[in-house]
Amino acid sequence: MKTSSPLLSKKNVVIAIGVLIVLAAGGLTLNSRAAKSPAASAPPPASVSVAKALEKSVTEWDDFSGRVEAIERVEIRPRVAGTIDAVHFQEGQLVKKGSLLFTIDPRPYQAELARASATQAGAQASLALAKTELDRSRRLIDEHAIAQSELDQRNNAVLEADANLKAAQAAVQTAKLNLEYTSITAPVSGRVSRAEITVGNLVGAGANTPALTTVVSVSPVYVNFEVDEQTYIRYAANGAAGNSGISRLPVSIGLANEQGYPHQGRIKSFDNRLDTASGTMRVRAEFDNDNGLLTPGMFARVRTGGSAAETVVLIDDKAVGTDQDKKYVMVVNSDNKVNYRPVALGPMVDGMRIVRSGLNKDERIVVNGLQRIRPNDVVTPVMISMDTSVALGKPSATVAMK
Repeated sequence: MKTSSPLLSKKNVVIAIGVLIVLAAGGLTLNSRAAKSPAASAPPPASVSVAKALEKSVTEWDDFSGRVEAIERVEIRPRVAGTIDAVHFQEGQLVKKGSLLFTIDPRPYQAELARASATQAGAQASLALAKTELDRSRRLIDEHAIAQSELDQRNNAVLEADANLKAAQAAVQTAKLNLEYTSITAPVSGRVSRAEITVGNLVGAGANTPALTTVVSVSPVYVNFEVDEQTYIRYAANGAAGNSGISRLPVSIGLANEQGYPHQGRIKSFDNRLDTASGTMRVRAEFDNDNGLLTPGMFARVRTGGSAAETVVLIDDKAVGTDQDKKYVMVVNSDNKVNYRPVALGPMVDGMRIVRSGLNKDERIVVNGLQRIRPNDVVTPVMISMDTSVALGKPSATVAMK
């Protein structure tokens, strides 16, 4: 069996000791450099835009979609049969109540009136003769020259003649009405549509006959819209229930090509029931329309408010963060440390968001830079005005959201 050389073993030991010495020296050098290097500096606090929450007196608005509707809309139908002799209007013109629109051939009705008048004259003559004979019979009965039965016959003849005269008078009145109906006039003031039946056509009488034209009133007009159940409940406390105080509810509209809501009106009525299918309540507002701009059938953007002005806290909507189903803001305290604050929000008013709870007037909140900070971070606040932050964001005109 071979054994290791004593000389070789001593050599290995010497090499191992040398390696250890080199490693130890390197470690001392590294430790010395590490000891001499300065500690890494901490990052500076994030710079964020901070503004104070505002407190203002505002009116909360709600937006709806509605349609313009004429207060009076009448379908013109003939009340007597005949041939259209003339059309007396231009399509789309404004007409006054009583203006002549159509003429139906009056000659048959003139002849009927003449016949009825002649019958009336004959009935009057018969009544006069019957009265004369009755008076003669009364004198003769006193002289016992005629029997009582003859006097009774004369009296009955007077009653019959009087009834015939009344029937003739009624026939004359009917003939006069039919003759008047040949001149078809506007029952209301407004704008007339086109003539659906023209000159020369024969028309019938009655509700089932085709309409000759339509007339719609121009001013004022209705705007009909619907509000949801929760909005109605909120309005009910201010007069919507029973329409007892609807004059306190402001309402205005804007057309499709208009900015804002330039037309001011008044609530006319709330319906007496909610539609169970849609869960909405029908509402009717009334607007003056002296210039005729509001045309029935037009789409209208409706803005109305269910409460009087109240003092609320307002902030820039950019300052609001979303945490799952919660809304929050970052409040900066006196030590420039940010705190997470849940808030309950309301609608937008004049480009700013209403805060119903969770924030007080003049508390500082982060407006810009929300994504760069976390709760309890220390920040470098750059104070700006809340109004200025909204102006820089260029918000739209007054927006109302439910």
